[in-house]
Amino acid sequence: MGTLLPYFASRTQIIILGFVCFGCPGMFNALNGTGGGGQVDRTAGNNANTALYVCFIFSGLFGGAIVNRFGVRFTMFFGGIMFALYSGSYIYINHTGNPWFTIWSGAMLGIGAGVFWTAQGMIMMSYPLENEKGKFITIFWVIFNLGGVIGGIVLLATNYNHEGPLSDAAYGAFLAIEVCGALCALVLAPPSRVQRTDGSGIEIQKVENIMDDALAILRLFADPRMLVLIPMMFSSNFYYSYQFGPYNGSLFTTRTKGFNNIWYWGAQMATSFAFTRMLDHPALSRKARALTGVVVTFCVVNAVWGGALHMQSRYTHGATNAGQTDYPGGPIDFMQTSRAVGPCILYACMGIQDALWNNMAYWLLGTMTNDATRLARYAGFYKAIQSLGAAASWQLDAKNVAFKTQLVVNWALLDVSSVLMFYLSFKIQSTAVTYREYEHQIAEKAGASEGSAVDAADVAAAIDTPLCGYESPTPA
Repeated sequence: MGTLLPYFASRTQIIILGFVCFGCPGMFNALNGTGGGGQVDRTAGNNANTALYVCFIFSGLFGGAIVNRFGVRFTMFFGGIMFALYSGSYIYINHTGNPWFTIWSGAMLGIGAGVFWTAQGMIMMSYPLENEKGKFITIFWVIFNLGGVIGGIVLLATNYNHEGPLSDAAYGAFLAIEVCGALCALVLAPPSRVQRTDGSGIEIQKVENIMDDALAILRLFADPRMLVLIPMMFSSNFYYSYQFGPYNGSLFTTRTKGFNNIWYWGAQMATSFAFTRMLDHPALSRKARALTGVVVTFCVVNAVWGGALHMQSRYTHGATNAGQTDYPGGPIDFMQTSRAVGPCILYACMGIQDALWNNMAYWLLGTMTNDATRLARYAGFYKAIQSLGAAASWQLDAKNVAFKTQLVVNWALLDVSSVLMFYLSFKIQSTAVTYREYEHQIAEKAGASEGSAVDAADVAAAIDTPLCGYESPTPA
């Protein structure tokens, strides 16, 4: 075992990754959490988010190959700069009222974010040891969501005595922080030099052909485990459009939207810390942890969306250029304690649900393999499907679909996804393997000589043991 240098330690790299995401998507989340990018008319923001996630689908498809080819530092730096471009575009719309630059920058962000999040997913899932996956997710998630908390404070401070669209000062602050976050990406170490806690290195297969790797991601549609998880992936950003628009963006005053974001993202930090401690608990088997995690998530999902349905029955629209929301008493301000306490707490609980859902998603994907190259492909596939869901959901709000209809669609999708996650959890095994370990197991069972090639067809014929941490599918 070699000497573990602090800079190259996997935990150090996860901390740096957290600060990259603190500055870039953390600020983006705070801005998006106001509904419509902080504009009274959410149409431009909704269309920009649609353009973002449509482009994200394709950049996520090629993301694994691009990250493996060009490295995590420069791909995350490029993606980080696109976050800054998007925030800055709202200064233009404040002064001109013209949405084209915001929509175009949303598309550019989609291209950059695809490779950004693929790199993030590869680091997040491949750097920790198996008994550290939950702990490392917590470290990242707390730092990342601290960005949303700070972003909420920025929104509250810069708009405390201002009602209407967010001020130029707010957008300028987000732009500056996002540039700093992008620069932090250049501090990341190459994965090949990173050491895990036990001194082992990160295995990376060199990508010779980006198109071949993209096709390998497409072939994941033939993986039964991925097919089961598609609804979970599709829904993992789907609910943001409802939470940020018809709920936070429609019910509250401008400064209260920022106040709510502090608690929404703050609740995620606390939830991630507690939840992932359970997911790593040594006293429980891996399958027991998976099943417990899904049950907890399912219960919270139904409690939160039941509360949202109760609130939704009291109003049908938010503020428009023609007038205020039809919620009784008008928009809610956090200084109106008796009116604000219930709706604000519910929004914080939506943050708890989001943390449970995405932590569970990353943890489940991380149990499938320990191989960094395969995990980069999983991350790209996950983000592509996630973005497809997000693109669809933002158009629901852009097309003025009834708020209650949006709520019911979200709730049903999350419940169906939970059932499928529960099914997959029954298949989980006690350990995952790297690609080399897996290939060695197959070679031993197939009787292949050392160093000889192992064809994919040999897998089905030779291996009876679990595939990458999951039981083999039951034959039809």
